[in-house]
Amino acid sequence: MRPRTVVNVAMSADGKLSTRERRQVKISGKEDFLRVDRLKAECDAVMVGIGTVLADDPSLTVKDAGLKELRHSSGMDEHPVRVVIDSTARTPPDASVLTKGSGKRVVAVSCRAKQEQIAQLRTRATVIVAGEKEVDLATVMDELGTMGISRVMVEGGGTLIAALFAAGLVDEVYTFVGNIIIGGKDAPTLADGVGCVKESEFTRLALIDAICIDDGILLHWDVVR
Repeated sequence: MRPRTVVNVAMSADGKLSTRERRQVKISGKEDFLRVDRLKAECDAVMVGIGTVLADDPSLTVKDAGLKELRHSSGMDEHPVRVVIDSTARTPPDASVLTKGSGKRVVAVSCRAKQEQIAQLRTRATVIVAGEKEVDLATVMDELGTMGISRVMVEGGGTLIAALFAAGLVDEVYTFVGNIIIGGKDAPTLADGVGCVKESEFTRLALIDAICIDDGILLHWDVVR
């Protein structure tokens, strides 16, 4: 059974995730950081694309000591499984996602990834090979389900999120909208990629909740099937 997939992003008022140079910027504040940490602690896995790994070098770990202890006391690792979608196996062996914090790692690659790079990744992570040129996300989700993962949090970036929407694999969306304008046609958005052509291809959302936090607003959406 495929896990429930939750997309979580912070974006500017004009829908940008970072600058055109893909430099990480502070969009939300302390209250939202704590919310994201709680959401992460409540999930079995947290997923990002290779672009996010190379640009930001995130560890994807739970930060709050109380949340880590709560996971530990429930028989889980302190941190959720870290999952990287990386078609050509470009994840550096010393990337924070592979080296910081305890717990399991998964790197999903396609068949065009070089065998020596796959072998190197296998020293630090479980490697899933799925898809010819690009990672087959549906197959990856099925594999995660067989690993006992029932809820996945996706933190970015826009290319991965767009691909998950296109494949019909997103169930829920949290968008924190901050009080800044970043601008730029080349700055990443929540869902990049080629985009939809016909209105029938649009993903429809149902608003669950809207809460003012920090200096912005948190929108919680359900994906309409």
